[in-house]
Amino acid sequence: VFSAVCIIRVVVEEGLNQLPYSECTVTTPTGHKYDGVKFEKGNCGVSIMRSGEAMEQGLRDCCRSIRIVYNAKFPLDINRRKVLLMYPILTNLIESTVSLMVVSIIQEFPEITILTTEVYPVAPTHFGQRYFGTD
Repeated sequence: VFSAVCIIRVVVEEGLNQLPYSECTVTTPTGHKYDGVKFEKGNCGVSIMRSGEAMEQGLRDCCRSIRIVYNAKFPLDINRRKVLLMYPILTNLIESTVSLMVVSIIQEFPEITILTTEVYPVAPTHFGQRYFGTD
């Protein structure tokens, strides 16, 4: 779990780097001005049930205000949002319904960016079980 959390955090941080942002100036509690950036509105995380839930805390740790939805309950304006699809097991592209969905999205939208740490030839189906301690 410790190693998974570390890797998830790195992938989430890089995913957030890909989202649109704008420059802003904030005033610190001590009264100093700081030039920085803020995320544009309309970003969201989409968690694929069970394994995707392992990535939710990493996203919340990095971006507390981001909306996280589940793949079965997309908001009506999902087509206007920048989406971080959270699914730690993107393998076995022939047999997995989720993977087939992702492949379809990639073919339909070739400008999509996929961030991952590793691709396995066979899906490690035990990830969710081991991560959540239900194996």
